[in-house]
Amino acid sequence: MRHAFRLITALCMVGLVASTHAVTHQIKGRIVGIHDGDSITLLDADNRQHKIRLDGIDAPELGQSFGRASKQHLARLVVNREALAECSKVDRYRRNVCRVLVGGADVGLAQVRAGMAWYFRRYAKDLTPDRRQQHAEAEDQAQAERRGLWADAEPMPPWAWRATHKRGGTP
Repeated sequence: MRHAFRLITALCMVGLVASTHAVTHQIKGRIVGIHDGDSITLLDADNRQHKIRLDGIDAPELGQSFGRASKQHLARLVVNREALAECSKVDRYRRNVCRVLVGGADVGLAQVRAGMAWYFRRYAKDLTPDRRQQHAEAEDQAQAERRGLWADAEPMPPWAWRATHKRGGTP
């Protein structure tokens, strides 16, 4: 009986882990807006706008170092291009959280490779193991080559910047 319970528990845990990065729906369309280095607006075939947060990354806020550069880099990659968004959840701001592909390339991963975003390890469970590895390696390479935000002596992650500014402090 105890072995059966352990087996059932293990199978449930595997199911939970597998479901954390499952695609729940896809959205196809044209990217018509860039909010910042990790958030876009996609217009679908029915002319509905979808606010999308790129999964697996966190880009500098617009008010911090490299925030505008990150937004501009993302814009060069995606504006007015056809995209496929593979969405896994909706965040607290009611944005779809998605892997966005343009021409088959993962846009979030491109941001990390260019040093325009951090790999957001806090949400690593939302990515497949191979994507976690790709993001980690891309960030390590960008940091080693001092690309983008890694050119700063002490780049501040956006989650730390937001926490500092939320309390009214200074970076």
